[in-house]
Amino acid sequence: MNSKTISILSYVTIIGWIIAYVKSKDLSPKSELANYHLEQGLGFFLLSVVVNIALSIMIPIIPSLFFLNYISLILLVLWIFGIINAVNEQKKPIPIVGKIFENKFNFLA
Repeated sequence: MNSKTISILSYVTIIGWIIAYVKSKDLSPKSELANYHLEQGLGFFLLSVVVNIALSIMIPIIPSLFFLNYISLILLVLWIFGIINAVNEQKKPIPIVGKIFENKFNFLA
């Protein structure tokens, strides 16, 4: 599996991320591209889980906040941007939230 495939796979569910992480350890020269997208993918997954848990708690309590469900659509668009960056083999952060995840997961290197 090459670094581009690993980069793309790191955005496809948590199981895909785990497979990409295991396969990235097999690369003989360590790929900075794969590690970068593994960081972005893990950070984005964690952010998505936290946001969706918060929304699933808040919206039933305060129904007038139903418009916050559009945050999930925004997360979907950001996820697509991450995959596009991986396909193009670019080390660009996910818009808006990607800078938060850079160099936060040192265990991936």
